[in-house]
Parts: sequence; structure tokens; C-alpha cells
Amino acid sequence: MSDHALDVVMFAEANEAELDSILARRLAGETLSEHEVAQFKTAVLVFLGAEYARRGWVQQYHIGALRNNNLRQFKLLGPDVGFDSINDRPMAEELSKLLSKQNEENLLPKTILYCLNPRDNEVLGTMIGNFQGEGMPGKMQFGSGWWFNDQKDGMERQMTQLAQLGLLSRFVGMLTDSRSFLSYTRHEYFRRILCQMIGRWVEAGEAPADINLLGEMVKNICFNNARDYFAIELN
Repeated sequence: MSDHALDVVMFAEANEAELDSILARRLAGETLSEHEVAQFKTAVLVFLGAEYARRGWVQQYHIGALRNNNLRQFKLLGPDVGFDSINDRPMAEELSKLLSKQNEENLLPKTILYCLNPRDNEVLGTMIGNFQGEGMPGKMQFGSGWWFNDQKDGMERQMTQLAQLGLLSRFVGMLTDSRSFLSYTRHEYFRRILCQMIGRWVEAGEAPADINLLGEMVKNICFNNARDYFAIELN
């Protein structure tokens, strides 16, 4: 599994000669234009996506962080020490082009998309529908509430919008990260929120009062879907 921080989603195509020139100039200390940076990043992501697909890996895109905003603290303490926030740059068109390019040769790997700005939930919730493929139900995933959205309201918004726009039953559920590896508390919190949300739907007549059907869906979201999606072999 791979994970890419796409603070800004870029897309710009380039041929091999252009890419060689961009790399050589940067190695020589030259400053690249934003377009050239986009060209090189696009080529790297498309190449890596194809390699992930060949190996059966999952790629993750975490989109929309605005990092290191406090310049004084950045100079004092360095990067990634708590002065990050949510970006509001558009991403739909560039993300669509990037995924479509990977898909041209049928080498778009299993992909999980996360947005930091909840405004973009519907963007990702509909984007994944453009690139679902044969062989893996739920190949394209709208990832769980991330970072500032990794709390009750954020989790409920993400799952509600996924249920409205796609298939909640295929969701691979909550994740951990490097700062909460094997976090039992986080997964327990997620399971309680998921079950409470589904229970409210049943009480409102918006979901069937079928404990076997819904219970199996909850088990799949909390464990089975991720086991199958990541091809985890369990003894």
C-alpha cells in the first residue's frame, strides 16, 4: 500500500524529452515553473500508479492540506509541528484527469481518496463512481474522515454522503496512521458511530429493520471489506 500527500492536485502531460529537461534543470539548481512542476509530478504519479496496479497494491491520495502556515514557528520548530489547516483549492478537474490518465492503459490501481475539506466530500463521493472497475467491488474508495474530520461529525458526514452517492456496504472503514498505529480506541469509536448512525436510519424508516442484513454490513465495513480489499491472508 502507498500513500501520497496531494496538498494540491496537479495535472499536466509531458513527453520524455520534456521530463528529462525538467529533471536536468532542477538538478542544476534552476527554479521550475508551476507548470513544469505539475508535468513532473503527473509523470511520477502515473508511473507509480501503473507499478502499483501491476503489483496489486492500493494507492491512497490525501488531498487538501495547507501546511506550515505560521512562518515564525516554521523557522523556529520546522515543518509538521501543528501549524497546518484546511485548504480550499478546487481539485475536481485535475483529479479526474489524473485518474483517467492512469486508467487509459487499464493500470489504475485500487485507490482510496481522502479530502481534508469536507466541502469536497461530494466531489470524491461522485469521482469514485467514474473509475470503478471489474475484478474488485469497491475498487475506488472514498476514504474515511481524515485529520480534522477524524471526529464524530466528520465521520458521520463522510459515511452519510458515501451512502447517498455510492455503496456504504463496500466501504473499507476506519484507518490508523503513523501516530495511532493499531489504535483500538479509534476503531471502537468508529464502530460506535457507524452503528448509531445506522440505528437512526432504521428508527426513521430509512433502512430496513433487519438485524441480520445490517449486522452483516457492519461486520463487512469494520473488517471483511478491508481484509478482502488489501488481500490480507489470515490463518
